[in-house]
Amino acid sequence: MDSPLLIVDAANVVGSVPDGWWRDRRGAAERLRDGLVRYAAEGVPGVLPGPLDVVLVVEGRARGVEPVEGVRVVAAPGGGDDTIVELARAARGRRCVVVTADRELRRRVAEHGVGHAGPRTVRPV
Repeated sequence: MDSPLLIVDAANVVGSVPDGWWRDRRGAAERLRDGLVRYAAEGVPGVLPGPLDVVLVVEGRARGVEPVEGVRVVAAPGGGDDTIVELARAARGRRCVVVTADRELRRRVAEHGVGHAGPRTVRPV
């Protein structure tokens, strides 16, 4: 049986905290990636039990972020939303949650039976 899948909308989660991320989008995505590593083993309390497969979807200037052990990185060819929806669709039959605050993206992934959680789930303020 496959581990639950956590898909993280990097642009949305990084953009949820006004910490100067816009000056270094790639660096901000790398810091988020590094912060996600612990969830691969531990899971996300109240959201998904571990171990998890964690996928970080990056776009734009954040493309080129490398994966690290525990976090796979997918570079969206365009905007990240379509890539996230495709990953959600491919997860059919598997427990899956998308981390984003984007209402339209939440609606789209729900059409595939995928849950969602807000950015603070993985990036507490």
